[in-house]
Amino acid sequence: MRPTTSPATSRVPEDARPGLLVALLLVVACASPAGPERAGQGPAGGPARTVTELYDLVTFSPGTTPDWDRVRALFVEEAVVVLRTGREEMSVFSLEGFVQDFVQFIEQANVEATGFTERILELRVNRFGDWAQVLVRFESWIPDSGRAPSEGLDSFELIRRADGWRIVSILNERPSADRPIPADLFRDRGLR
Repeated sequence: MRPTTSPATSRVPEDARPGLLVALLLVVACASPAGPERAGQGPAGGPARTVTELYDLVTFSPGTTPDWDRVRALFVEEAVVVLRTGREEMSVFSLEGFVQDFVQFIEQANVEATGFTERILELRVNRFGDWAQVLVRFESWIPDSGRAPSEGLDSFELIRRADGWRIVSILNERPSADRPIPADLFRDRGLR
C-alpha cells in the first residue's frame, strides 16, 4: 500500500505463516466462474467498494491524517498485510502492525504537513461465493515532495460477512526494472 522504511513490531506469529500462505495461494489460484468484475460494475457495497474506500481513507490532505478506526473497520481483526519494505525485503504485519507502520511513516516523513495520495490506476475483481480477490495497480506520492509518483501492485483477499466485504489480507509489491508488472495481469483470461 504505501512506501515504508522500517517494519513495525506487531507481526503475524511465525507458526501462523505457512497456513496463511496456503490459504492465500488457494484464493489467488481460483477464478470466478462468472468472470472478473471491473470497478464500478459490482454490486453496491461489493469488494471493489471496500478496497476503493481503503485507498480513499489513506489519501489525506495537509494538516490531517487517516481515520484509523474507519480503516480498521474495513478489515477482519485477524488480517495480514505483507508489504515491500526494502529492495530485497518484504515484511508481514498484523492489522495493528500495518496501522502503526503507516503512522510511523507519516511521522518520520512529516507527511501530516504535506498530505499523501494513493490513486487506483487499474482494478480487477475475481469473485466466487463469499470470497473475492481484488488486484489493484496504483500510484502513490507525497505532494510537493519533488518526487514522481511511485507505482505499486496490491492483491487484496476479502470475505463477505453480514456487515459487508472485509479485507483478510493484502500482498504488496513495487515494480522495478527486474520485477515489472506482467503486461497481461489485468486482461480477461477466461477460465482455465
